[in-house]
Amino acid sequence: MSSEHDTLSVDLGPRSYDILVGEGLLGQAGPLVAPVMSRPRAVLITDENVERYWLETVEDSLSAVAIDFQTIVLEPGEQTKDYAHAETLTGQLLDLRVERSTTLIALGGGVIGDLVGFCAAITLRGLDFVQMPTTLLAQVDSSVGGKTGINMPQGKNLIGAFHQPRLVLADIGALDTLPARDLQGGYAEVVKYGLINDAGFFKWLESHGAGVAGGSENRDVQAQRHAVLTSCRAKAAIVAADETEQGVRALLNLGHTFGHALEAKTGYGDALTHGESVAIGMAMAFDLSVRMGLCPEDDRDRVKKHLSGSCLPIDLKGLRNDGWSASQLIDLMGQDKKVAGGKLTFILARGIGQSFITDEVDLADVNGVLEDYLKT
Repeated sequence: MSSEHDTLSVDLGPRSYDILVGEGLLGQAGPLVAPVMSRPRAVLITDENVERYWLETVEDSLSAVAIDFQTIVLEPGEQTKDYAHAETLTGQLLDLRVERSTTLIALGGGVIGDLVGFCAAITLRGLDFVQMPTTLLAQVDSSVGGKTGINMPQGKNLIGAFHQPRLVLADIGALDTLPARDLQGGYAEVVKYGLINDAGFFKWLESHGAGVAGGSENRDVQAQRHAVLTSCRAKAAIVAADETEQGVRALLNLGHTFGHALEAKTGYGDALTHGESVAIGMAMAFDLSVRMGLCPEDDRDRVKKHLSGSCLPIDLKGLRNDGWSASQLIDLMGQDKKVAGGKLTFILARGIGQSFITDEVDLADVNGVLEDYLKT
């Protein structure tokens, strides 16, 4: 497989780094990673799902360029992204006698990338790390931008650090091994970039989305590559403008204020994946925008139609939500990282590609939207 790739840069001065997007990158991991390492020593961290597909490929490539490394394999799933696993992983790293010149390599999806990045940030007060995202969600979102963290019972990613990677290798070939549900969940984050500020990209997705998220039977490698490149380019520009989310970077949380509350309510398990929660959250955000008279109903309907047609949920049907209330969900939103001065921050839309940040939202409108969803 060819390792021809496109290169994007995240411009952060001395913390700048490249995102490589292409096929065959994991097989070339060693020579691609070696130039950004302080010395040729690494700890490679993955999970059991990724292990059977890609671990040997990456290990062979590291060995081929004489990088000394140890491997740690973790349990898969969102439940791994918690304090207990962070403590265990940092303990393992210390037992391996890592030094500040040791590079951590995160081979996996968003859970592995977030957890490894967080442990890199806090171990020895900061280790270099490299992202090798193997899921669509991680390639287009979580691997780029330096947000690392773990979940708490009170909410998603409430413990973490901004810690930029040294390099991101997004191998499109890795997407061929993903279950359909994982592809579809990642696709929600792709759609997000069109809804934030690129109506033309959303229109392109309406025609090409099946090739991006449709699984092996409909897979269009060039469409996937274009979607990943476009998404990463959009995120890199926003991160460069606002690295620590003091302003415009909050746009990347479209759908997440609602979605994180749903994830917390369902216990970060298989009932609702992150991508699925974001899809429902984006539908809710557009419903709230329509309710407030900000967004045309036609745009809202178009968004919901595309998400639903991409096998993503746009309501709470199928979730065990007995006993849920709008007030409980609003309370969970109140623990969101974007709360300022006790006021909830929302990402709303005046239309497709016209999202904006506001804390001027009447909670009665939020309550009304949530009540409508709970009735379904």
